[in-house]
Amino acid sequence: MGDAAFVCAATRDPADPEPVADTKATAAFGLGLLAAVTGLAVGGIVPATIALALARAARTELRDGQGWRTGAGRVRWAERLSWLALGMAGLSLLTLTVWLFLRGVHFGSQDFPPTVD
Repeated sequence: MGDAAFVCAATRDPADPEPVADTKATAAFGLGLLAAVTGLAVGGIVPATIALALARAARTELRDGQGWRTGAGRVRWAERLSWLALGMAGLSLLTLTVWLFLRGVHFGSQDFPPTVD
């Protein structure tokens, strides 16, 4: 629904090209999926950011393509997955920060010589 623009055969010139899948939309979807998979491990921040930038560019290309480019659904899912990954990474960082704060953040013990009070 909305991914491919339907062009009526009566109004379509035979010399017109076939609708083509937008490659930026596909790349943004792949990066969004990768970001969602690695989001909790905080590794999804980079692919999510790149996916959002590609999705914005793909949306512009789809608008300028006047129905001859397809991929609106992939762009929509790329944005959703990227925001999900950024949210999971933020939640993971917040959880780590709270855990370290509650634990007291002792990364090592200080061992002073016996002559120090």
